[in-house]
Amino acid sequence: MGLNKTFLGDDFLLETEAAQYLYTRHAAMMPIIDYHNHLSPKDIAENRRFNTITEMWLEGDHYKWRAMRTNGVPERFCTGDASAAEKFTKWAETVPYTMRNPLYHWTHLELKNYFGITTVLDGNSAPQIFEACNAMLQREEYQVQGLLRKMHVETLCTTDDPTDTLEYHRKFAEQTAAGFKMYPTFRPDKAFATEDVTSYIAYIEKLSAASGVTIASFDTLLDALQNRVNFFHDHGCRVSDHGLEQMYFDTDAEAQANAIFKKLLSGKSLDATERVQFKAAVLINLGRMYHAKGWAQQFHVGALRNNNRRMLRELGPDTGFDSIGDFSQARAMALFFDYLDNTNQLTKTIIYNLNPADNELFATMIGNFNDGSFPGKIQWGSGWWFLDQKDGMEKQMNALSNMGLLSRLVGMVTDSRSFLSFPRHEYFRRIVCNLFGKDIAKGELPEDMVGIGKIIEGICYTNAKEYFKFGK
Repeated sequence: MGLNKTFLGDDFLLETEAAQYLYTRHAAMMPIIDYHNHLSPKDIAENRRFNTITEMWLEGDHYKWRAMRTNGVPERFCTGDASAAEKFTKWAETVPYTMRNPLYHWTHLELKNYFGITTVLDGNSAPQIFEACNAMLQREEYQVQGLLRKMHVETLCTTDDPTDTLEYHRKFAEQTAAGFKMYPTFRPDKAFATEDVTSYIAYIEKLSAASGVTIASFDTLLDALQNRVNFFHDHGCRVSDHGLEQMYFDTDAEAQANAIFKKLLSGKSLDATERVQFKAAVLINLGRMYHAKGWAQQFHVGALRNNNRRMLRELGPDTGFDSIGDFSQARAMALFFDYLDNTNQLTKTIIYNLNPADNELFATMIGNFNDGSFPGKIQWGSGWWFLDQKDGMEKQMNALSNMGLLSRLVGMVTDSRSFLSFPRHEYFRRIVCNLFGKDIAKGELPEDMVGIGKIIEGICYTNAKEYFKFGK
């Protein structure tokens, strides 16, 4: 057994000397730009102190909840009223059963990188690790801002509804000693979520109040959204995001939008065609607004959400009952992007897919609309959600390498609600270095460590820095 590598050793995921060199000399040295996550701006601005490791790990982490439920853990230990110690113990007892799931790696990377703990977590080690982590959490450097500095975060972007006041972004911007920047991301999904008409009308009233625009027509809806885009821009926002089952397009979308909106305001439900037309009309006009501001837009496509109605009633959305969908993606996506590109109003765009069967589709789609105006203007984003694990990321990188330019990828995002999730950037960086390192070892790439090192730095950091231009 002595020939085996050490678990999470310095050469973790790095199979060759070239890979180790690229990681240690280039990737590991780069700061982190995390341009998509679901962290709490309030927690960041107020520099939250967590009472226990349970709060940090299990508060809102549906990845862990899914694993615990699969392992037979009752709901009270996931989202219920069990004590912090009880919940942590149930998670610790689940961890050995997550072997070969990315949770096993992430869990132990987080223990190692944040707390210096290299003991394998299981039911036996749980009490000792629980107490050790909780003791460290009492120190100032383990408050939220200290945790982010520890991971060398330079910039992060939260995910924010257009009606948000951005009060915590303003509060944070006044803190000169934080050591990193936080910006909002414009996430207008509720502006075109028409499936529940009553909820939609309530949202329109909220948007009207936030914008100061009386919304009585499609044009005034756009005025309200433009008002909020301007507001977000003034607070440093340079990127939007959208969570969609698929892209939407209809040639009559804009012509029909006002009549459809009037129907919604009257409390009437839309049919399937009208829903597509309305979503497309809103997204097309938002796309024009983003282009005018010089923003990048993101589209997270392909999730089949809220599949368990009973648990949705009991726990609400984003609690671990979503899965990969098998939606048709190519034609509507191409038509949507072409519609904006035809008037030269297609802004920088990142598309993320959730179904690996669509990898090559996404890899080739971006090439249709890259126009030479900016390197990697249209991006296929890194492995997302169910695909942000070793196999999923390697497949994404290999498909992008085969059909596009991996060297222009704008890196990894955590897409997480957890302040302990930033070792996922290390995970990604080790994987990309290993891909290049293996090719060097096989003679499929030259041993140009300077040139390839620069490419690695681009993928990990500099591409994103140049792409988003935060603070400008």
